[in-house]
Amino acid sequence: MLQQFNERNRDLIVNINGNLVHRDQAGISPFDSAVQNGDAVWEGLRLYNGRIFKLMEHLDRLRHSAVALAYAHIPSHEEIVHEIRRTLAANEMTDNVHIRLTLTRGVKYTSGMDPRVNTPGSTLIILAEHKAPVYDKHGIRLITSGIRRIPPECLDQKIHSCNMLNSILAKIQANAAGVDDALMLDIRGYVAETNATHLFIVDNGVVTTSYTGSCPEGITRATVLDLCQTHGIPHVVRDISLIEVYRAAEVFCTGTMGELAPVLELDGRRIGDGDMGPMTQRLSELYAGLTATQGVSVIGD
Repeated sequence: MLQQFNERNRDLIVNINGNLVHRDQAGISPFDSAVQNGDAVWEGLRLYNGRIFKLMEHLDRLRHSAVALAYAHIPSHEEIVHEIRRTLAANEMTDNVHIRLTLTRGVKYTSGMDPRVNTPGSTLIILAEHKAPVYDKHGIRLITSGIRRIPPECLDQKIHSCNMLNSILAKIQANAAGVDDALMLDIRGYVAETNATHLFIVDNGVVTTSYTGSCPEGITRATVLDLCQTHGIPHVVRDISLIEVYRAAEVFCTGTMGELAPVLELDGRRIGDGDMGPMTQRLSELYAGLTATQGVSVIGD
């Protein structure tokens, strides 16, 4: 899976601290905390027919991450939504758009790790792109990475940080193996997530996903669990071993960037029938029903 350049994105207007600039002229200071130390948090949003699905949940997670890192200035939800509206209007975007929010600790007056050398104010970057869900809805292939997810005693993954080297190393392994992504285990050997998405398995009609001790608290993941609750679908959250994934009837992954996508193969082993299973299909349709009708309007006044 390699994302291709979309010609519609050639002349994107990017928003940096309220300044709308062409993508080729966009930039931040070499003294910015994101450049200096990877000191930034982020969210990915998706625009459906003028509405952003689960917008407030994403903004809550952004704020929670920034609070955990003791950022001195965090823009309000209202400020961020206002800048999102300006960015979408500048790009004349209304649908099938992915929005990347990045909030950094801001600019330092000298290089260094210490937050006390930061000048007042954070840096907010809003990047909106014409981008369809990135995963093949017909199914993806995974390997199990040798890179383990970081445990909370080292760095709590509830901080949705831009420092993603752990996942990038796993993605490099997936690329070298010629598959789409990599399944990552926690340090105990249980499933955490893939390098980019949460994972679910289905067996005997029960939808199961792992705990989030070693991965972010996924918003799409939570939405799928809510759908199970609403529609009377048996579901459970617990530790999942690698062997359970191998023998599952269905496996699928979830995320804002790719929505729901079936996993057809892991480590060269076919999952189930090697096709999208009925539960994955049902939950995908239920999720599509939500995104078609719910969300915060961000187009126009």
